[in-house]
Amino acid sequence: MKVIILNTYDIQGGAARAAYRLHKGLEEIGVDSRMLVQYKFGDDPTVSGPATKFAKGLALMRPMLDALMVELYRNRSHVIFSPAVLPSGVRKKVSTMDPDIIHMQWVAGGFLRIETLGRFKKPLVWTLQDSWPFTGGCHIPFDCTRYRSDCGRCPILGSSRECDLSRMIWKRKKKTLRKLNLTIVTPSRWMAGCARSSSLLGDFRIEVIPNGLDVNFFRPKHKATAREFLSLPQDKKLIIFGAVNSTSDRNKGFHLLLQALRELSRTGLAEKTELVVFGASEPADAAAFGIKAHYMGRSIDDFTISTLYAASDVFVMPSIQDNFPNTVLEAFACGVPVVAFDAAGAPDMVEHQINGYLARPFDTKDFAQGIAWILTDPERTEKLGMAARDKAVKQYSVDLQAKRYLNLYEEILARKRI
Repeated sequence: MKVIILNTYDIQGGAARAAYRLHKGLEEIGVDSRMLVQYKFGDDPTVSGPATKFAKGLALMRPMLDALMVELYRNRSHVIFSPAVLPSGVRKKVSTMDPDIIHMQWVAGGFLRIETLGRFKKPLVWTLQDSWPFTGGCHIPFDCTRYRSDCGRCPILGSSRECDLSRMIWKRKKKTLRKLNLTIVTPSRWMAGCARSSSLLGDFRIEVIPNGLDVNFFRPKHKATAREFLSLPQDKKLIIFGAVNSTSDRNKGFHLLLQALRELSRTGLAEKTELVVFGASEPADAAAFGIKAHYMGRSIDDFTISTLYAASDVFVMPSIQDNFPNTVLEAFACGVPVVAFDAAGAPDMVEHQINGYLARPFDTKDFAQGIAWILTDPERTEKLGMAARDKAVKQYSVDLQAKRYLNLYEEILARKRI
């Protein structure tokens, strides 16, 4: 069986890492898996991307060029919004590879024009890493549910017009999607529910397959050694927080974390606790929240990230609408309990007071209480971490994820032959 995975990037960003991990997991179980990307950061020969300097430069510009129409909306929110209008050579490249299954992941950012989907002649699987496939262009709708009807009057665009850019994109998707041999996969039950309630994807088959990772690479390590390697204090409780654009992406909830840490700083834990942030450099106007912070930078490799988890006592995920974040998987695999809000995809992963703490959405006092509940009892911290590791190994290993997808591919192809 030959499968081609389409993703805008190969290893840059959470969705890209999820797609790449699946690609390697499929290879491990004997699937002829290839990956086609708009921009290639790694050096894996099974990943195809632009080769010349000109092609690479153009690929880097495509997200900006694709979003030019969005600039017309001056009252827009600064949340990613993808019109998917740019033509590309994706269909021709896919046709040359002649796969049995075309598996799309995160294909926005100028990579894939909506209408191109209708020109693929093979069965399609689409894993929803965010909400974009069933909205009129936004990736995170927050409180908006207009994707259940026909979009328009888009709050992300700051638009009061029914027939705005979001409605135009919705119509393009509706026209294209109705013709497809398409199976939808979501990593979380929450995202599956959103897709089922949507006007664009509600009539398609929707399956839930969690993301996976290499649980032998992401594993517990000796905490003191990890802290020495990273030059972090040995005598403090360490809270770790991170994601791509962790402090600037509002959906990641850093503003909520700061409120929670201010609450925590009023307790006896203030002098015993420090924060470690990855995915961001220290801002020039860093807010004071009563706890010392270490900023590890925007881009760090997987080994350093895994060592950061191993050095910490608790991972915090104050996200508002995260589907199935890799960071929670990674923390769990490293034996680190997680504090998150009881919202979106977090309840699929975090079991309250079993492998972490689920705070009431979006109650920062309860979030602070969850951090304190974990940190104030070393025996409890260890027990929660062991349960987190156990769940990662039993439910989120990449080989299990790959086998689940292989079963789905085989079923789709068998149905095609009937």
